[in-house]
Amino acid sequence: MNLDIQSTGFPITDALSGHTQRRLQFALTRHTNRIAHVAVRLGDDNGPRGGIDKFCRIQVQLVDARTAVIEDTGADMYAVIDRAADRVGRVVVKHLERSRVGGREPRPHGTIAAFDELEAEPHAVHSERPSA
Repeated sequence: MNLDIQSTGFPITDALSGHTQRRLQFALTRHTNRIAHVAVRLGDDNGPRGGIDKFCRIQVQLVDARTAVIEDTGADMYAVIDRAADRVGRVVVKHLERSRVGGREPRPHGTIAAFDELEAEPHAVHSERPSA
């Protein structure tokens, strides 16, 4: 997985970088063959003043699917990374499912055979009403 981690407003530590890598690998490991690039931006808007201003923006560029982008904010950077990684994992799954449904694989509940049966019996009327 091609992972790019950058920070704005503070220096990124090895511990923070390692935590980010572990969380993203855990959240995205099932789909690494469909991921082209992952960009992570960590930041602190207020700097040393503190507050709920730390953010984690994760952008996952998928192969043959839409790009997944998630941003989360909070006071604790580790918690923000955890939430963002969990959310981006779910969004990636949704994007990949939609791309499969959109052109490559049919939906499980809709079959072409049902349409073929209707064309084979154009004058047949199917009724679900109980007889009186």
